[in-house]
Amino acid sequence: MEEITTVGIDLAKEVFAICVLDARGAVLERKVFHRAAFERWAATLPICTVAMEACGSAHHWGRYFAARGHTVRLMAAEFVTAFRQGGKNDGNDALAIAVAARQPTMRFVTIKTVEQQAILSWHRARAGFIDERTALINRLRGLLAEFGIVIPRSSDRLLRALPLLAEDAHVPVPLRPLLLEARTQFEALAARIERCDVEIGVHVRADAAAQRAREVPSVGVLTASAFAATVPDPTLFRHGRQLGAWLGLTPRQASSGGKTRLGEASRRGDAYLRTLLVQGARSALQVALKTPPGKATALQRWIAALYARRGYHKTLVAIANKHARILWAMQVRNRHFDPHAAQRHPRAAALTAPMPAAG
Repeated sequence: MEEITTVGIDLAKEVFAICVLDARGAVLERKVFHRAAFERWAATLPICTVAMEACGSAHHWGRYFAARGHTVRLMAAEFVTAFRQGGKNDGNDALAIAVAARQPTMRFVTIKTVEQQAILSWHRARAGFIDERTALINRLRGLLAEFGIVIPRSSDRLLRALPLLAEDAHVPVPLRPLLLEARTQFEALAARIERCDVEIGVHVRADAAAQRAREVPSVGVLTASAFAATVPDPTLFRHGRQLGAWLGLTPRQASSGGKTRLGEASRRGDAYLRTLLVQGARSALQVALKTPPGKATALQRWIAALYARRGYHKTLVAIANKHARILWAMQVRNRHFDPHAAQRHPRAAALTAPMPAAG
């Protein structure tokens, strides 16, 4: 019997397709399992390379197979698409995953630890609660507008207005209990968001990388925590530019025949971390434009000059990319942030200063 070398697994909640390859790349077995049968099969799988797309539950199964001695390879789904043969189905996806994992130039995703996924779960929950609050605000404003009542665009003003509206003669009596229910829901969402903020703050205070990231201007607690949990090992990126590209902060290319054609930002990678970096860039831009040139740091002068040349939106993306590269350099080189480093070394890759020796 041929030795199993590579197994491609197409993950789902209940149905799992597998494709087993030998050393020559020939297909030895193709099957589809339900969850219980898949778990029994996985427990008896000989040591080999197990490949999966980096999708839902991939990190869980990655840890499962790694703990049993397998070599685990997680790949971005977009890198697997080119290796699919025929139509899209679970079996063809599993074969494409197995073939893609054998490519020497393939880039793989690092498996997250349980702790990293736990703190990122607080981030995801917080974002979900904020979306719920926004939806509730829009829903209430729309309902009140039907009765000619318009509240200024502010969640605080709306929250303060709800008790008064519940007693307002212009508000129909049947609608008043609904407004009180909405206020209760507002308060519950606010408490949940605050709880998430507390857990994220605890993570930042306990994590050295997150504390160091907080030194960069306009990198707040959320961004520092998300960066430390999402990029626990920055050395996997050869340089800061690669990290910026991974986050989708670099332009798409459509170059050919020696002609370089750059488009809009690719927006690949982790959308949540990219969003936080762009939000921080807004703050950095506002501060840079308000700071007098004589008191501005080298980074702020660069931001102001770029804004004058490229405008608002392109400057935001460039600042977010710069911050990502600075964070990469700080973590890889184990250094503190130094806003004046670029002035002393104009071609420096990051604005950092050496950390003091331990003890």
